[in-house]
Amino acid sequence: MDYRDSLAAQVSTLREKLREWKKIQAEKEKRKMTDEKEQDKKFSVWSEYTDDDKAAMENLAAGYIDFISRCKTERESVKEAVKQAEAVGYKNLDEVIKNKTRLKAGDKIYCVCMKKTVALFQIGTEPLENGLKILGAHIDTCRLDLKQNPLYEDGGMAYLDTHYYGGIKKYQWVTLPLAMHGVVVKKDGRVIEIVIGENESEPVFCVTDLLIHLSQEQLKKTADKVIEGEKLDILVGNYPLKEKDKESVKKTVLKLLKDKYNIEEEDFLSAELALVPAGKARDLGFDKSMVLGYGQDDRVCSYTSLVAMLEAANQTFGKTACCLLVDKEEIGSYGATGMQSFFFENALAEVLNACGQYSELALRRALRNSFMLSSDVSSAFDPLYSSAFEKRNVAYLGKGMVFNKFTGSRGKSGSSDANAEYVGKLREILDKNKVHYQFSELGKVDLGGGGTIAYMMAKYGMEVIDSGVAVLSMHAPWEATSKIDIYETKKGYSAFLKEI
Repeated sequence: MDYRDSLAAQVSTLREKLREWKKIQAEKEKRKMTDEKEQDKKFSVWSEYTDDDKAAMENLAAGYIDFISRCKTERESVKEAVKQAEAVGYKNLDEVIKNKTRLKAGDKIYCVCMKKTVALFQIGTEPLENGLKILGAHIDTCRLDLKQNPLYEDGGMAYLDTHYYGGIKKYQWVTLPLAMHGVVVKKDGRVIEIVIGENESEPVFCVTDLLIHLSQEQLKKTADKVIEGEKLDILVGNYPLKEKDKESVKKTVLKLLKDKYNIEEEDFLSAELALVPAGKARDLGFDKSMVLGYGQDDRVCSYTSLVAMLEAANQTFGKTACCLLVDKEEIGSYGATGMQSFFFENALAEVLNACGQYSELALRRALRNSFMLSSDVSSAFDPLYSSAFEKRNVAYLGKGMVFNKFTGSRGKSGSSDANAEYVGKLREILDKNKVHYQFSELGKVDLGGGGTIAYMMAKYGMEVIDSGVAVLSMHAPWEATSKIDIYETKKGYSAFLKEI
């Protein structure tokens, strides 16, 4: 064979390889298009909605916007939850205990801890030791809390000193209009409720920032140091009571507090006062498809859990249903009102006793045999910061309810990892009830992470998984969610209560 025959053979071989390569690429492209179509089909939420679905979604969104606009602290959220629960027949567990009332299937009771945490129970037909179905969310939100000796004057201006609560980017909190919410408790036990700055006729407060003209040195700092925690003090006054008096502006503020609220300076010692973004939550976008509001982590899951629970008030359950709204998650769930306390365990013991079923073993079995949705938010994919996310394992706004099989940080540290059998069971329930859902992680593996109350309940041996709504700008003063995700999540919680 001369060189021309050899060359022709090589060309023929190359052509054959090229044909094979093109065939393989065509098959890959076909599979890709099929996968994309399947993904589009799986996530085609809006296109499947009827007019009735859209009306129900908007109705839920309206109630939700009203809730997060009025209830900006745990106390306010608990008060509203109790009000709505009593309207559909729930009774206070304290009264049940006091009157030695025997609970039976269908009875509905609630239990409040220090006005900041609440548990609702709807008794089922099965013994409680068979386990409960639990929706558990948190109602505390990131904010600026007043210190116990907060009021001072400097440079002819009066300030309130704060200690921020939860994980925040401190620079996001400057120059915003802030409202004051909370309580002041007098020595005689009287509780004065405070809400200042939500009505247009009321003043607001703010944290000042350094003007851009003098900020050359400030702008060289890293983002976590641009505004430091001790600089998050609230400007509250500038009017001197008497020009020549020492701390005259501070005295003006104290006089106003005394005249309007009967509050003395020493009453700050027994106060719980927080500064939160002023104003109502709003529709977001030209199409009004989203919600912009303060504290949607995690009141979006608290509200949908509460609504799902109250809508089921006339249903008959086998397993007892529970909706648990807790405090202190943003700072580790510590304290008497946090999930790490024995509040829930003690409340369940009282319910068992009121049902005539209590024993230590029955309590342990009830906890072990329970199923829980840890109702908490997840991060939504933000294309402006796409490098922080892994696109195949992230939640997308408008794609439905989100499940996080595990949370934690980096190597799943601090996480509860749901059992595959439980995940499979939930998938069946959600598909049966036509709930749109997606599975997600918080972000790329090595970038950080977060946690929920899931691992604290999982310690009892119950089945737990995190589920909720995807949020943009999580922990910022104003966060964004999709109305369709809110509605699908409520549907998911309702399906869970009905089917588990």
